[in-house]
Amino acid sequence: MSHRNIIAILRGITPAEAIPIARALVDAGITRIEVPLNSPQPMTSIVAMVDKLGAVAQVGAGTVLTVDQVQDVKDAGGRLVVSPNCDPEVIRATKKLGMQSWPGVMTPTECFTALKAGADGLKLFPGSLIGPEGLKAIRAVLPKGMQVYAVGGAGPQNFAEWAKAGATGFGIGTALYTPGLSVAEVAERAASIVAAHDEVFG
Repeated sequence: MSHRNIIAILRGITPAEAIPIARALVDAGITRIEVPLNSPQPMTSIVAMVDKLGAVAQVGAGTVLTVDQVQDVKDAGGRLVVSPNCDPEVIRATKKLGMQSWPGVMTPTECFTALKAGADGLKLFPGSLIGPEGLKAIRAVLPKGMQVYAVGGAGPQNFAEWAKAGATGFGIGTALYTPGLSVAEVAERAASIVAAHDEVFG
């Protein structure tokens, strides 16, 4: 299953919205979905999304901070574990359970700690703090082909700038979804984000 280089971050989503919002994203071409664990009943939402869309979407959790939470995501059927920080224990537990690990990093030390623990990709977070110039400097020492997603401060207006600096993709939160948006509004935002992504990555 090939995915666009976008992870949708649905912070604050409720179980009632989970399926219609996820379906709108998938229809627009965004097939990787993260439900942050500080959302209302996140596991219920993940179970629902996996049940209905697991064949076409890679669903998982964000803000995963502990090994126990990694197990909870696995039990819910999730396949993606995203964290705001770099915790080797969490990364190793994720890989042991056969899921994708995307820890949050900012410094070269964190990047290499994450890689050593087995991370599939790196979440540069918050991207706005380091900016494309900071990523460009770190990119020079990272292994070629390493996936680095800019999260926080990356959006359709600056995808090209980030990509030029070495970002291979993006985690998109409030530019895509905030609590209270209608399914139609999310679908519209998703379509414009996909169009901007495709313009940069082809």
